Amino acid sequence: MMNSKRILTMQDLSCVGQCSLTVALPILSAHGVETCVLPTAVLSNHTMFKGWSYLDLTPEIENIFDNWRNNEIKFDAFLLGYLGKAELMDIANKCFDGFSNDGAPVIIDPVFADNGKIYTGFDANYVANMRKLIKRANYVLPNITEACFLTDTEYRENYDEEFICSLAKKLTALTDGKIILTGAEVNGKIGEYIYSGGKGKLILHELLPTKKHGTGDIFASVFTAHLLDGCTLEKCCDRAALFVRESIKITRPEHFYGVDFEQVLKKK
Repeated sequence: MMNSKRILTMQDLSCVGQCSLTVALPILSAHGVETCVLPTAVLSNHTMFKGWSYLDLTPEIENIFDNWRNNEIKFDAFLLGYLGKAELMDIANKCFDGFSNDGAPVIIDPVFADNGKIYTGFDANYVANMRKLIKRANYVLPNITEACFLTDTEYRENYDEEFICSLAKKLTALTDGKIILTGAEVNGKIGEYIYSGGKGKLILHELLPTKKHGTGDIFASVFTAHLLDGCTLEKCCDRAALFVRESIKITRPEHFYGVDFEQVLKKK
């Protein structure tokens, strides 16, 4: 299906490893969206491997912006994933201000914590800057851990729908955007909590016995593709969750660093 929109996705690029740009670019493109990229860094491979190299591309971004201005390039939507440092959030705001077509939505997946813990290399300052950045978002996709950090809420390993709803309501103090809490595990299932216009809805799916790296990036990419195609938030979540489940199910057990999402994409 063709989609006339042009999206910019801003996140890192791992030369090996199914995450960030190597997930967003093929998925959005396969859904007919013209997908442009702003790589924040180049890694030899992502950090699930035992070692990696890292090249910071922040010094080049202003040169990129200069050329976009000269070429009058604008975008119809933005998807932000893993940024890695607070400085890039200011750069993201400059990007929104300088290169947005009218009404261009901003979709932000915070990507800084999971399973009750903040990722290595992040700190309270990063979280504080993310709180400021999501003010610009039209759609925010934090997982439960990230929502807890953003709202200064103590993380619970076991929680119920009431707790999830309370997180969503707290997030409304930080952003006017629609909130999609991801990875919510309730009653032996997993799903998303959509909070919009003062109303919340929990959508649950099959909980698989294994978890894999990069599935959050896949979810955000598929969600965004269907959002740009005009789908409801519930349908966006259903399609994204189904894609993730199918990808996990067909992934080889020894494949430790991601999921074989390409095989699911091939069936489109």
